[in-house]
Amino acid sequence: MPRLIVSCLLALALAACTDAGDLDSAPADLGDFHLGHNVVVAPKLFKGPFSRKASKAEWIAVMKAAVDERFGRYEGTRLYHLGISVDGYVLAQPGIPVVAAPKSLLILNVNLWDDAAGKKLNANPKRITVAESFSADTVVGSGLTLSRDEQMQNLARNAAKQIETWLRREKRAKGWFESAPARKPKAAAEPADAPAQESAAEDGAA
Repeated sequence: MPRLIVSCLLALALAACTDAGDLDSAPADLGDFHLGHNVVVAPKLFKGPFSRKASKAEWIAVMKAAVDERFGRYEGTRLYHLGISVDGYVLAQPGIPVVAAPKSLLILNVNLWDDAAGKKLNANPKRITVAESFSADTVVGSGLTLSRDEQMQNLARNAAKQIETWLRREKRAKGWFESAPARKPKAAAEPADAPAQESAAEDGAA
């Protein structure tokens, strides 16, 4: 338990501050991406120090809504499935001294599956750590200015934005979401052997 508390405090210091207020703009380029399954779980959810309480079911619901909101805008031709584990959070409490300016935090692990290929694209889960968006409401600590539900929505939207940013980086670096070009037809003299089919069976999201 002390180790988890230390990890949570370090994450607070390193968490990415994100602005997820771009949902009215055209979505980023994610090639052939189309959201299939949106799976969110919270099997080992940890509440950080000095945090308001939120249940597993509440985090699953708010995170699923944020993912649908952001990734439902993509209309590509190939299905990809997101598997998200909500691992830890801090929801800043009211009543903490202003000088402390407590921040809210959300920690996730994310996996992505290619439906047609039947495989996971990332070898290891992607760790996403986000803090609340910087605004006049959060500069003195969101526990003093925002309700618990507003804090959760803020964090979930920021997390969905960070997932999108990760996918964009992987597209540029590894060619994700680029459909394979069509095969050229074989010459008439070649035998028309049917290509072997690869097995697409692999375990799904935890």
